Amino acid sequence: MRPMHCMKIDPDNGRLLLRLALHSIEYGLAHGRVMAVDIDQYPPPLRQPRACFLTLTEGGSLRGCTGALEPTKPLAEQVVEAAYATAFRDTRFAALREGELDRLELELSVLGPLQRLQVATEAELIAVIEPLIDGVVLEADGRRATFLPKVWEQLPEPREFLRHLRHKAGLPDQAWHADMRVSRYSTQNFSATVRELRESAACP
Repeated sequence: MRPMHCMKIDPDNGRLLLRLALHSIEYGLAHGRVMAVDIDQYPPPLRQPRACFLTLTEGGSLRGCTGALEPTKPLAEQVVEAAYATAFRDTRFAALREGELDRLELELSVLGPLQRLQVATEAELIAVIEPLIDGVVLEADGRRATFLPKVWEQLPEPREFLRHLRHKAGLPDQAWHADMRVSRYSTQNFSATVRELRESAACP
């Protein structure tokens, strides 16, 4: 049985969250820190605790992706923090520079609740996960990693998807760890280029 879904974010609020993410990055470029958020200014759905990830791409290539798996903060606040961390603290990339911003696309993934899967082997896991729908979290030996559902687009074969995820977690590529714990989640996604967000904000 799949977990109950959280209330969906409507398209207008999704666009608002993308503009908030862009504002967070612009503030970070100007001030070198995370901007404060007045949660009371946002609609109720954006004040609820939700987990999210913010992904930056340039010409289809990854430029940063960070976020949270647990809903510990109001969604609007989590988006601000994820956007700042993705732009400036993803250790796989240099900190974002002003001249790069106009070339980027933002994608926000708002997570549904995590569902722990009772599986004891990779074969059992492959039998229950749904490619293109499920994000997957692997935990073992004090290590943890996740792939968002969009990663299925690059790794559509389940065994390869899981092999790369184990590698990301620092676990053996070809072995099912004795204490492996697996969870899945769904996402609701919103995306726009920086130019589109700036143009829409400038419209009367």
